[in-house]
Amino acid sequence: MSKIDDVCVVMVPFTAQGHLNQLLHLSRLISAYNLPVHFVCATTHTRQAKLRNHGWDTLSIHFHEFPVPSFQNPPPNPNTPLRFPNHLMPAFNAIMSHLREPIAKLLSDLSPTAKRIVIIHDYLMSSVVQDFSSVANAEVYMFQSCCAFTAFWYHWEETKTVKLDDETEFLRKNVLPSLEGCFSNEFFEFLESEDSSFKKISSGTLYDTSKVFEEKYLELLKCESGSGTTKNWAIGPFNPISVTNHKNTSTESRRILNWLDKQEENSVIYVSFGTTVSLTDVEIEAIAMGLEQSGRKFIWVVREADKGDIFEEGDDDRRAELPEGFENRVETNGVGVVVRGWAPQVEILGHSSTGGFMSHCGWNSSMEAITMGVPIAAWPMHSDQPRNAVLITAVLGVGIYAREWKRRDEKVAASMVEAAVRRLMSSEEGCLVRKKAAELGVKVRRSVEEGGVMRKELDAFVAEITRS
Repeated sequence: MSKIDDVCVVMVPFTAQGHLNQLLHLSRLISAYNLPVHFVCATTHTRQAKLRNHGWDTLSIHFHEFPVPSFQNPPPNPNTPLRFPNHLMPAFNAIMSHLREPIAKLLSDLSPTAKRIVIIHDYLMSSVVQDFSSVANAEVYMFQSCCAFTAFWYHWEETKTVKLDDETEFLRKNVLPSLEGCFSNEFFEFLESEDSSFKKISSGTLYDTSKVFEEKYLELLKCESGSGTTKNWAIGPFNPISVTNHKNTSTESRRILNWLDKQEENSVIYVSFGTTVSLTDVEIEAIAMGLEQSGRKFIWVVREADKGDIFEEGDDDRRAELPEGFENRVETNGVGVVVRGWAPQVEILGHSSTGGFMSHCGWNSSMEAITMGVPIAAWPMHSDQPRNAVLITAVLGVGIYAREWKRRDEKVAASMVEAAVRRLMSSEEGCLVRKKAAELGVKVRRSVEEGGVMRKELDAFVAEITRS
């Protein structure tokens, strides 16, 4: 039987923060099996992933940082009609152009050191790892960064090879949003290129999700010819399920968490729209006034979307302006906390005082909220988020809409934000949704324990890659 030390794992993440975060977490999970894990990325984005890591150390992971020539690094534009962060495309294209060769060399260098080289790559990095075929002892597995529900519909709309049951047919006809407005044309071209690459190389697919709530769609994906493989493993949650030590966090994080310690259970709504969304001035004002008028306590992360290189500062970098006196007023009154930088999101969601999450429904944020049992006020902005929101609200029942995707072109009003906060935090409907979310969170957290469904899935994947 092959020894576990005979296997070397090479992790190849995509460079957007949500993707970096997921594969860094997965590296931690796999390295716990005493497997050597090599995390491979551009120098800037490796630095970014390490900087924003929360809740555990990365000492057991081998980082390989490859320089990439400079690329255009424009700031996000909150006033574009399309929410998709197209300002990141120069960074994406630079990475794809320059990482293929150094990764191929790394695989060649690692090949003599192990009986098997196991490459786990983000779906969006398929073309970068395609030269693995020249390494005799290498095999490759794809990581899909969205949920199984969203992935299934992407594939089904291309092939329609699976017969839908009554539930899925109802969702398709009445609830599922189209992809209109989700991506830019430039990114669609990028997706098509990677899609053709992964179908040729993948030995199986990994998901940051759980059979606790997505087993049906995981099974459907095995039958869906467009998904590229009949093997998949649901080994989420990737994120830590418990982070409680404030001493090891930054000064700003301690400020936030110490404030939460003083609040009543389920009394605070956390508001954050991720790393790829910049709000307009009108939206910022509406959210500020809506939160204040709701009468509920809140933590609000007010920050610009990431640039392709987050460490490069520019003269045109924007600092969101809040209504005059708002920030000082709410913090003096103890009503809310405004966060301008990086927030300890997992810790906030895991805190007993947090009773709701107004979110863009990026899958990282969604999975963290589900794991911690926190209900979501869904406000999808682009990409997979509109369909993730359907899973959260219509399928799982652990969220409500703050703003439905079909209303994305309407002007945001303070009354809309106020109503969403009150509905989630104070209404009878909100109580029922919170109860469902809490129950699901317990099940998901139990799945991580020895003998739980997540642990069995992770064990099965490790058994696959360490087989004789």
